[in-house]
Amino acid sequence: MIKAVKGTRDLLPPATEVWNRVEATARAVFRAYHYQEIRTPILEETQLFARGVGAETDIVTKEMYTFDDRDGTSLTLRPENTASVIRAYIEHRLDQQPGVRKLYYMGPMFRRERPQKGRYRQFYQIGAEAIGSESPLVDAEVIALVVDLLERTGLAGFQLLINSVGDQNCRPQYVERLRQELKPVASRMCGDCQRRAETNPLRVLDCKVEADQAIIEALPMIADHLCEACGTHFDAVKKHLCDLGIAYELRPRLVRGLDYYMRTTFEVVHGSLGAQNSVLGGGRYDGLAEELGSKVHSPGIGFSIGEDRLVMSVEGSQQPGGLELLIAPLGEPAVRHAAVLARELRRAAFSVELAEGRLKRVMELADKLGARFTLIVGEDELAAGRYKLKNMSTGAQQDLTRDELAATLAAARN
Repeated sequence: MIKAVKGTRDLLPPATEVWNRVEATARAVFRAYHYQEIRTPILEETQLFARGVGAETDIVTKEMYTFDDRDGTSLTLRPENTASVIRAYIEHRLDQQPGVRKLYYMGPMFRRERPQKGRYRQFYQIGAEAIGSESPLVDAEVIALVVDLLERTGLAGFQLLINSVGDQNCRPQYVERLRQELKPVASRMCGDCQRRAETNPLRVLDCKVEADQAIIEALPMIADHLCEACGTHFDAVKKHLCDLGIAYELRPRLVRGLDYYMRTTFEVVHGSLGAQNSVLGGGRYDGLAEELGSKVHSPGIGFSIGEDRLVMSVEGSQQPGGLELLIAPLGEPAVRHAAVLARELRRAAFSVELAEGRLKRVMELADKLGARFTLIVGEDELAAGRYKLKNMSTGAQQDLTRDELAATLAAARN
């Protein structure tokens, strides 16, 4: 028997109903904040991620699915979508248009990392990018969108963490200071940290190995090395968050894992996910568009939600909608009548199943399917013009006309 590839999975009902609800909620929140959808290819040239994400990041060095096309071009299954969105933004000359472009996306990403709770090699992200403004108010608005989205999907008890990682003016000096501080202690750290201490010292701060935490806590903090402009920007972001009533916790060692981040970075964590408890992360990337070839300064900020992990956190609180009505026709004339009735109700957006057979078997099926109501349509009902509607949870039964049936189903939704 052929099974799904390791690190991938099939999403089956009723779980897919929760996925659809989460995505519908996200679309509604994006619409409220005036974001529009963008859909980028799953395949991109490998150089896009090497330049955009960072050649020394774990994603590029260890996790990407990369192969040569028949013409020799190196292609990669997208491991994240911000670089792709910025590539599309430049290619289609959106950087030539005035104002802030607000774009959102949903779809699969691919990374060859070790499968664990809520993490897969084909995983799904919901994300957004606001491109064209350096304003700290935009940072706060993006974070507000995140909070609204999570709350409306039913996630409770999450924690917002924020930090600033400086910019091209102050971060290089901090990174060099970090590199010097790491030299005498790196040999006592995990293998990844020993490598990063030379190639990408900032990423050492993102290490999750418990034995390394005491060393990391003793390292200098970037908050103490911000230039005046970055400090002023971050202070303004915090003030806007306070004005909006959004609680946050400062995490001075929060750096995220991608090279393009600068200034504001943020993460949301949730206790239901275990040690790897991040639901989403994001931040500002003011130089990414220029790095990818834009001739126009196009500052931006965005985030991506691990949809797999978000669904895992909320699915217990979201009950499937279930079947509203199962119609049980008795006899050939009733079957033909029920088929027409079912289509009429479905077009009115009711969930309807039609089941032929002995009444006892049909009622057993209604129980298995979790139908809210069962409608019995036989010769007597056709002659009288009234159906028998049974409430499957209470056992109550009533005779209804065709018009009364639709009204009763609608009322049961409230």
